[in-house]
Amino acid sequence: MNLPVSYSSLTSIEKRNVRLQYIKEQNNLCLYCLSSLTENPPKIKTDLKITLSLFPKGFLDRPVHLHHNHKTDLTIGAVHSYCNAILWEYHNE
Repeated sequence: MNLPVSYSSLTSIEKRNVRLQYIKEQNNLCLYCLSSLTENPPKIKTDLKITLSLFPKGFLDRPVHLHHNHKTDLTIGAVHSYCNAILWEYHNE
């Protein structure tokens, strides 16, 4: 699949496949914090507190998210769920 793709047009299975493709292309590193997606984000990145009430129920249940631009609807990459929350709450991404 050619990346990026339109996030809202993807089925849940396609989102999983796109997320896996980004993980492979990013050498298993989070696009935001650059640490391994199989480990927790580094402490320096987790010092920011997230407001759980801003996010859908279960937002942090899956460890890796497919990050996308909310204005263009295009996918950007794979990030830790916590990093995705930071991007959303603090950077309007």
